[in-house]
Amino acid sequence: MSNGPSSSLTRRQFVGIAGAGTALSALALAGCGGSPSGADARSIDTLHIGFVPSKDPDDIITTTEPLKQMLKDGLSNQGYTVNDVDITVGTSYEAVGEALSSGTTDVGFIPAGTYVLYSDGCEVLLTATRDGLSIDADDAKDWNDQKPTQATSEQVASYRALMIAGPSDKGVALGAKVNDGEDLTWDDLADANWSIMNSSSSAGYIYPSLWLKDNYQKTILDLPHAVQADSYGSAFARLASGQVDVLCVYADGRRDYESKWQSDYGRSASIWEETNVIGVTQAIHNDTVSCSKSSPTMTDDFKRAFSTVMIDIGNTDEGKQVIAIYSHKGYVEAKDSDYDGEREAQELIKQLKSQGN
Repeated sequence: MSNGPSSSLTRRQFVGIAGAGTALSALALAGCGGSPSGADARSIDTLHIGFVPSKDPDDIITTTEPLKQMLKDGLSNQGYTVNDVDITVGTSYEAVGEALSSGTTDVGFIPAGTYVLYSDGCEVLLTATRDGLSIDADDAKDWNDQKPTQATSEQVASYRALMIAGPSDKGVALGAKVNDGEDLTWDDLADANWSIMNSSSSAGYIYPSLWLKDNYQKTILDLPHAVQADSYGSAFARLASGQVDVLCVYADGRRDYESKWQSDYGRSASIWEETNVIGVTQAIHNDTVSCSKSSPTMTDDFKRAFSTVMIDIGNTDEGKQVIAIYSHKGYVEAKDSDYDGEREAQELIKQLKSQGN
């Protein structure tokens, strides 16, 4: 999934889910109170899994085909017989959220923003992991003292967004002030030229806005000299040329553009020598594996079993090949409060949209 995905609202659309075929035969096994009970609860006719369309749907379907047997085998080891695993790709992010809420999909692989929007009807089970970094500090100076940032073998469930100052006179002055242990003022930031991403980008817009709100009671909309970049590559090019003084980017962004800084952007010194972090956002939690609250299949015992199996799958080479379609490296157990920051972000998005109208 992309970093901060966004799509237009499409109600009651979901590929392969709507219709009579969506009803789980487990419903017929449900006892009093509408929940599966007894030995039959260990036999599931069809487990319905939905993926959001962050990649080409055909590629998702093809790549995740082996997941069906992996889940059957893993759940069998947990005492569950699953006759079929149905994997579909939603027509939109919202469509998968609605399918989870209605119970026509049992499990959804959805980003944090979609989970927060539909958390009344779905429950987070797991958070996807990514490669960790050698530093994960709240203080910008710590990032500068310990650069260059390196990848680690540790898998983490979240990442940061950074505000990075470049080699322009203003950028150098901002970096020097941070490294001297001084607090930046709003005037310091407002006087700089900023490169931001579009308003759906978590690292390039939303979480930097939260950082400005928390520290200065301002948002990106209050910056008088902010320009939107069409890609992080063009943002780094502008930073290198001095067209902008500061950019907003995901924490390992400099690692991705380290070679281009000199080869393509014409700088003589390295990106680590010529840039400094001036701000660090709160942790941005990764994509979720969430389940329906209304599906009779998703009993507490089955949720535990499914979570165990997905974690195990993410620890195998074969499993990693499957989940790589979403740039996932593995999974860890999650809880709803992990996504409180995303809820705050969603509220801020509403405010920014209302201000922009």
